[in-house]
Amino acid sequence: MESKAGFVAVLGRPNAGKSTFLNTLLGERLALISHKANATRKRMNLVVMIEETQIVFVDTPGIHKQEKLLNQYMLKEAMKAMQDCDFLLFLAPASDKIDFYIDFLESAKGKPHFLLLTKIDCVSKEKLFQKIKEYEKFQDSYQALIPISCKDIKSLEYVAKELAKIMPKNPYYYDPEILSPNSTKEIVKEMIRESCFENLSDELPYESDVVINVYKEKATLDYIKASIIVQKESQKAMVIGKEGKTLKRIGKNARERIEQFVRKKVYLEILVKVVSSWSKDKESLKKIGYNFED
Repeated sequence: MESKAGFVAVLGRPNAGKSTFLNTLLGERLALISHKANATRKRMNLVVMIEETQIVFVDTPGIHKQEKLLNQYMLKEAMKAMQDCDFLLFLAPASDKIDFYIDFLESAKGKPHFLLLTKIDCVSKEKLFQKIKEYEKFQDSYQALIPISCKDIKSLEYVAKELAKIMPKNPYYYDPEILSPNSTKEIVKEMIRESCFENLSDELPYESDVVINVYKEKATLDYIKASIIVQKESQKAMVIGKEGKTLKRIGKNARERIEQFVRKKVYLEILVKVVSSWSKDKESLKKIGYNFED
């Protein structure tokens, strides 16, 4: 059987369930998940094989418009994925107004896509039926309207199988055995960021980022030295916490997740560094890994 392969951008407003959808489908926690919106900042490629078809899902930052330099980068990442990929998935929580989808249609410019109604377990059957009726007004715009719940793996597998049918004939882009072509360092960074989102309150996770300074792989133990970047001394104190307890908790949670991913022991050292106004300065953002030149 001839192989097929294609890139599928996963798009939607912040906190629409994009990363949860992908992690559940993969059966592996690679994309950053948080109940806080705008957790994803950079694109991540995740590979799913459906028989002889390779689907490369591109997880993207939530589509939103803000003036901050970092937010502009995130929007650019989503828009570039929309342009580069063969097909799009737009995820819309069933409780959302249709305005987000209308905005998406203007940006998608006729690109083929599935409209996925997410979080259907959070609304009544009556409200779900009503929402489907609202979206059916746009049936000439989408290839399929599919209600899904990330608690129901069969609904996600159905989406993947429907995508496999329409992927173009191509050789595989990546080794079929891997889950992501992103580097281990990139994935580890996201795992530490996820731990920050879980253990830091309010706006602090948005004011911070993570840099992997050293990553040494050995047969039985990986050594990782990372820095959590914040903008103020007061934020540094909050990340460290009383008697260093908050930083220890961040490190412990991240280390356990990394060990599960690399399947061996990990020595993880995390420092906290202050870089004033890093999220508003292009040079600082470049040093952290956000390339504005692509």
